[in-house]
Amino acid sequence: MATTAQLFEEPFDADEYIERLAWRTPGGGSKGGAEAFDPKRLLEEFENHIEELKQLDEKIQRRVEKLEHQCHREAKEFAHKVQDLQRSNQVAFQHFQELDEHISYVATKVCHLGDQLEGVNTPRQRAVEAQRLMTYFNEFLDGDLRSDVFNNPDKIKEAADIIQKLHLIYHDLERQLIQEFTAAQRRGEIGRMREVAAVLLHFKGYAHCVDVYIKQCQEGAYLRNDVFEDTAVLCQRVNKQVGEVFSSPETVMAKLIQNIFENKLQAHVKEKLDETRHSDVEQYLKNLYDLYTRTTALATKLTEFNLGSDKHTFLSKLIKNIFSSYLESYIDMERDYLRSRGAMILQRYYDSKNHQKRLIGTGSIQELKERIRQRTNLSLGPVIDTHGETFLSPELVVNLLQETRHAFERCHKLSDPSDLPKNAFSIFLLLVDHLCVEHIDYALEIGLSAIPSSDAKNANLYFLDVVQQANSIFHLFDKQFNDQLMPLISSSPKLAECLHKKKEVIEQMEVKLDTGIDRTINCMVGQMKHILATEQKKTDFRPEDENNVMIQYTTACSKVCVYVSRQVEHVRKSMDGKNVDTVLTELGVRFHRLIHEHLQQYSYSSMGGMLAICDVAEYRRCAKDFRVPLVLQLFDTLHALCNLLVVAPDNLKQVCSGEQLTNLDRNLLHAFVQLRVDYRSARLGRHFS
Repeated sequence: MATTAQLFEEPFDADEYIERLAWRTPGGGSKGGAEAFDPKRLLEEFENHIEELKQLDEKIQRRVEKLEHQCHREAKEFAHKVQDLQRSNQVAFQHFQELDEHISYVATKVCHLGDQLEGVNTPRQRAVEAQRLMTYFNEFLDGDLRSDVFNNPDKIKEAADIIQKLHLIYHDLERQLIQEFTAAQRRGEIGRMREVAAVLLHFKGYAHCVDVYIKQCQEGAYLRNDVFEDTAVLCQRVNKQVGEVFSSPETVMAKLIQNIFENKLQAHVKEKLDETRHSDVEQYLKNLYDLYTRTTALATKLTEFNLGSDKHTFLSKLIKNIFSSYLESYIDMERDYLRSRGAMILQRYYDSKNHQKRLIGTGSIQELKERIRQRTNLSLGPVIDTHGETFLSPELVVNLLQETRHAFERCHKLSDPSDLPKNAFSIFLLLVDHLCVEHIDYALEIGLSAIPSSDAKNANLYFLDVVQQANSIFHLFDKQFNDQLMPLISSSPKLAECLHKKKEVIEQMEVKLDTGIDRTINCMVGQMKHILATEQKKTDFRPEDENNVMIQYTTACSKVCVYVSRQVEHVRKSMDGKNVDTVLTELGVRFHRLIHEHLQQYSYSSMGGMLAICDVAEYRRCAKDFRVPLVLQLFDTLHALCNLLVVAPDNLKQVCSGEQLTNLDRNLLHAFVQLRVDYRSARLGRHFS
């Protein structure tokens, strides 16, 4: 275990880790060292070392569990202490409430006594003050200020007090004018409203007149359930009237819109959002998007009215005042919702399959396994029987992409332009995590684990179905990337990050797809090898009765061709584009190599050679289904080689010089001629000396 810890020094590099382990193993270095290279010993050392890694992992896990247990115990003790402090605080608060009630009671008694005293003195003072004001008012009416208070500079404060009280008469007149304006508005008398408004223009109460008008014109305007439509209709109606009543209609119109935004719309938005903010995040985000969209659409309609010189800035500020507190926390809520929603969609799918999701390892050990698998094409771990299940769901993918599409739409509308690329990128990362990592990559891992070994008999190969569905899903992912994400980040530095992340995801999946396809092809070739081993007999090519051979090709050939045709069709259904030709080329080359090596295991009589030619002709017919020129060329050459098994000895040189064989290695030609049963008796070797 100490050796394992030494090898596991930071910084960790899987390649260097494997090389150091191999170097420490006697006979395991790349050069062999002092001892000859011993692969069995190296394999045994790898297996022992992997077991040590597992034991180290278990030891660390036990230590983690012990620390977690200690943490839980200390948390409980701390919670008990907090509860004791809360109880002490509650008792102190109760004492404080009792003291506050007692003080309030005493203060109420004192106020009551003061009111009684004032009730006696106030009427007398008011009567005296009224008499004095009437006297001063008469002097103002006569134009002769005889009272000393108006002529003595030392009594300027008293004079100011008297004038202030007389000014109340002015305010009363102003109040009466406003009441007259209000009554005229209720009666719909535009002319009278215009007259009173013109008089009030020189009063300080003119602004109050405008406020009264704004308040009264909203009465009965919001009877429907649509505050935005009602606002648009109200502003359209008031805009026609306000120019006939006020001298500065743009100011009144702007004040009306400001009042509506700060009262009606803000209250409506608050009600709609606060009721779902903590209880239903999905509905909250939908409501926020809908309300913000409708508010901005309303603002666009309102720009057709005269609201002053900078109406766009004015309306933008009104919208910001309503939504600023919600928009500040929008992207955090969006990410939290997408994170939980994506996890729920994934879990619901796996639950429907009664599948307990396997923990795909991460970190150094998993990296080591992945390196070994890529280098050796071996399956590290038990083969899993998925019973044909790909663990890829089009419905799940549509749900995830639909949620992400809505998120991109909300992000586009609700994000500040400076934050839009960053916010869109964070949403994209969540999609990558849920769709590409948690679903597609997990399905590829399960698919790789389900691929049987190359020597398995009658193996069911489902990995190509995984490939087909993974390609279809990634096309949808790529479409959303181009349609939804690109417009949001195309002119920002985040574009490079997104493209890099997408490329990284593609490359990771392609590695696993290539590995799985390669191992699947190995299984196909292994199945062909099994058919040939069980069905092909030595007497097929050396029949006892040379004159009584009635078959066109051997049973082994027939079964192999049926199997190959089925697999070719499977590949075509599972791949698209150039991938079809790439995979079929690899399968065809290995198919040819297998048949080539298989034919060299037998010796051939004259009739047996003819039968071998018939077999190769059937293989060549099967190879045409690949529609790959290289594969067909290989089988054409093999067919020409088989002619060496039956050609007359005197014609061997002529056949070897033919178009298809002239460029082949002489040793290969000689090897095929040696397969003839008459090789020694007819002294055929002399043709190659």
